[in-house]
Amino acid sequence: MLYHLLYPLHTEYSVLYVFRYITFRTIYATITALLISFILGPWLIATLQKMQIGQSIRKVGPESHFVKEGTPTMGGALILLAIIMPTLLWADLSNLYIWITLLVAAGYGAIGFIDDYLKVVRKNSDGISARQKLLGQIFFATVAALMLYFSGTFDTTLSLPFLKNVRPDLGLFYIPFAVLVMVGSSNAVNLTDGLDGLAIGPMIIAAATFLLLAYLAGNAKLAEYLQINGISGAGELAILCGAMVGAGLGFLWFNTYPAQVFMGDVGSLSLGGALGAVAVITKNELVLVIVGGIFVIEALSVIVQVISFRYWGRRVFRMAPIHHHFELKGWPEPKIIVRFWIISIILALVALSTLKLR
Repeated sequence: MLYHLLYPLHTEYSVLYVFRYITFRTIYATITALLISFILGPWLIATLQKMQIGQSIRKVGPESHFVKEGTPTMGGALILLAIIMPTLLWADLSNLYIWITLLVAAGYGAIGFIDDYLKVVRKNSDGISARQKLLGQIFFATVAALMLYFSGTFDTTLSLPFLKNVRPDLGLFYIPFAVLVMVGSSNAVNLTDGLDGLAIGPMIIAAATFLLLAYLAGNAKLAEYLQINGISGAGELAILCGAMVGAGLGFLWFNTYPAQVFMGDVGSLSLGGALGAVAVITKNELVLVIVGGIFVIEALSVIVQVISFRYWGRRVFRMAPIHHHFELKGWPEPKIIVRFWIISIILALVALSTLKLR
């Protein structure tokens, strides 16, 4: 909005030329998201407490979690607001990629909100069925993938990390592949959201990494130099990623151990979906597996646990997702959280190294 209102005036007021730069708008989108979180966070927590919208703790979970019973949840609504508002304020709203990513984030956020609402407010322990939730995710991801595919400019080739000359063209099969990336990313983040600050920490790191990747993909000269896919317009996604970083940092202020608020499905589903959409648009779908390695490990631990118990009657982990396994081994919650953050930083650096190792 500000880009469209102020940048055209740069011919009369030269200082407004700064709105042309993605870097400038990314910085202020990040700051705006952070301020929104800081300003609205205390009000939201107080409102959720007043409405008695508190987290229910599974009795089969670690005993240390029982003290968290009643902690306000659905705080992801704050994250979503702190992403959407700065993006609309600072981004070029004529950019299709911005609207596609916001569609996925808002759509997945709506699914998560309904699920949280049914569980917490209506006291329906089942919420939305897993099948309904998955179908909703597939629907929004499919709409986003079709918008990309029929945009007329989108490249359906698949970039492989560490291999610069191997780019298979998936053609029409790119649509289900893109859907898989967005749905998988969303659910992986959702499974990771089990400890105070555990999901939002790696999410901030991943969003910051994709901020850089989006900027590079949108800059023709830098993309050519690094021999990566140059995607006209993808640079604007750096602004949205900056908003994700700011919103994540602001939420972490309240979500850090011991948490004052949990994000709920409204936050985890929307964050994961948005991250997946950015990965698809910037042609970094497989790099997402590296950047979001913690999310991948968490999801795989659940899959392995279910398969092992169903077919062999044995559990590989004491409890899945894997962060509960370490809890039951006696690791303090803050230690698990910080160590997972450290691993996320290392994985982000590995992912960035693929820019030169191609």
